Amino acid sequence: MPLQPKKILIVFDFDWSFVDQDTDRWIFEVNAPHLRRKMENLESSTQWTDLVAMMCREAHKEGITREQIEGALKILPVHPAMLRAVKKLKASEDPSATFFCLSNANEVFISTILKDKGVANIFDRVTTNPATWEDNDLLVVRRRIDPNGDQHTCQVGCSPNMCKGDELAAFLKEHGEYEKVIYIGDGSNDFCPVVRLREQDTVLARTARGLQRRIEREGAAAGLKCKVVYWEGAWEVEEIFAGL
Repeated sequence: MPLQPKKILIVFDFDWSFVDQDTDRWIFEVNAPHLRRKMENLESSTQWTDLVAMMCREAHKEGITREQIEGALKILPVHPAMLRAVKKLKASEDPSATFFCLSNANEVFISTILKDKGVANIFDRVTTNPATWEDNDLLVVRRRIDPNGDQHTCQVGCSPNMCKGDELAAFLKEHGEYEKVIYIGDGSNDFCPVVRLREQDTVLARTARGLQRRIEREGAAAGLKCKVVYWEGAWEVEEIFAGL
């Protein structure tokens, strides 16, 4: 009887993980640096997803078009090694990999970039903040968790718009057990799902960013069980995927 292929789950954050930039900030750095500066000034006092939505409204009022925003997204850096890595693993029969994107960006930013890079169907599911283009080309961005509804109860430090740990747990409950989960992330908000991983799982944490700092500062006290591998460039993720 032939052996069953190894079933693994690949979980990607998007900004500074799948891509080599922060989508929310990038579109304003390209099209409206003064709005990027305004974001910096308001970040400490305004919930981040709400702030992105606000800046999109201001950009629209100033005449920044859908084409300009999409154009900025299409030139946002995505490393060729990352694209090679995910395409090869997605095509593999053993291991059999499910790809799950878990991001605090939004649907429009992610789908625009994936489509432009020829990997529109790489993820089996994308969980992120909803976003839509209005008929007048205004990009409307909303929190995944409606601020007027029930809120998550995360105590690890997730933003009000989404608890990444809860989202990962819900995905695993729906899809069943995987022999191995590999989580690729960079930010402090990736810490919550990472502390829920098992001993046989692995986090690929990008160096010198918030996730690494939280792992080193809080990991032991939080009961972190999974293997921790640090990476700096996409070529290293390609190497790791090739060895699965």
